[in-house]
Amino acid sequence: MNLVRTAMLLAFLTALFMAVGFLIGGKSGMMIALLIAAATNLFSYWNADKMVLSMYGAQEVDERSAPEYYGIVRDLAQRAGLPMPRVFVIDSAQPNAFATGRNPENAAVAASTGLLQALSYEEVAGVMAHELAHVQNRDTLTMTVTATIAGAISMLANFALFFGGNRENNNPLGFVGMLVAMIVAPLAAMLVQMAISRTREYSADRRGAEICGNPLWLSSALRKIAIAAGRIPNEEAEHNPATAHMFIINPLSGARMDNLFSTHPDTENRIAALEAMATDMRQTSTGPVAAAKPARKSRSVPTTGWGRGGSQPPKGPWS
Repeated sequence: MNLVRTAMLLAFLTALFMAVGFLIGGKSGMMIALLIAAATNLFSYWNADKMVLSMYGAQEVDERSAPEYYGIVRDLAQRAGLPMPRVFVIDSAQPNAFATGRNPENAAVAASTGLLQALSYEEVAGVMAHELAHVQNRDTLTMTVTATIAGAISMLANFALFFGGNRENNNPLGFVGMLVAMIVAPLAAMLVQMAISRTREYSADRRGAEICGNPLWLSSALRKIAIAAGRIPNEEAEHNPATAHMFIINPLSGARMDNLFSTHPDTENRIAALEAMATDMRQTSTGPVAAAKPARKSRSVPTTGWGRGGSQPPKGPWS
C-alpha cells in the first residue's frame, strides 16, 4: 500500500511539473529546468553519503572499536540479505540515527552516542533495522527523484518570477494561471515531497520490524527518541535543516506534528502501527515475537577517536 501511494504521489508530482512547464516556460523552459535540477540532484545522489557524514562529524567504527554496535548491524544486514554497510557513530547527545548511500552496495548507517547511551540493546537493534530497511527499499533513490522534480518545479516558478515566463506561450488561464504556477505549484510540490518522505518512514518501520523480528523493539525506541529529541538540540541539524528527513525522528526543534508540512509521521501513529503489527505477528505465530540476538562482545559505547574537546562518549546501558 505504501509503495502504491508513493508511486501515485510521484505520478502527481510529474504531472504537476509538466503542467507548470507548459504554463510558464513551454517545452524549452521545462527541459532546461529539468536538466539543471537533475544535474544538481545527481551530484547529491552520488556524493550525499560523503557530504552528510562529514557534515555531522561521523566517525567510522569496526568490529574492533565497536564490537557490539557493529555486531548488531552485521547480524541485521545478514537477516535482511544486504551487503554489510559502513558503520558510523556521531558525537551528539541527541539520540538519533540515519542511513545514507546511493544503493545497498554503497550504504552507510550512523547512530549518535546519545542513542547508544539512552537505548537498550534491543531498541538499538530496532533502530538499525529501520535504517537498513531504508537501504533495502532504496529510499535514497526515491527521494532523489522526488527532489529533482520538485526542484525543477521551483526553478520554473523562479523563471516566471524573474523573467515573466514564456510570453509566446499561449496560457489558457492567463495571468491567474501564471500566479498559480508561480506560487501554488511550488508549494504543492513541497507538500508532495514531504508526503512521500512520511510514506517511506512507515514502510521502513514495517520492514525494519520484520528484519529485527520484533516490532516492539522499534516502537519502544521511537518513543524514547522522540521524547529526548524534543529536549536535546541537534546543532548540526538546525544549521542544515534539509537533512532532517534522513533521521529516524525529526532532529529539529519545534512541534513534531503529523501534518502536511512535516517530514516525519507523528510518532504516536508510528508506534500504534508497530504495536498492531506485533499483535498480528503474535496471532499468526505459535511462539513469542522475538529475534535471535548476536553475541555481546562489549558493553559500552565506542570510545575511540573522539576529538571534540577531548570528551569521551558515555557508557551504554547494555548490561
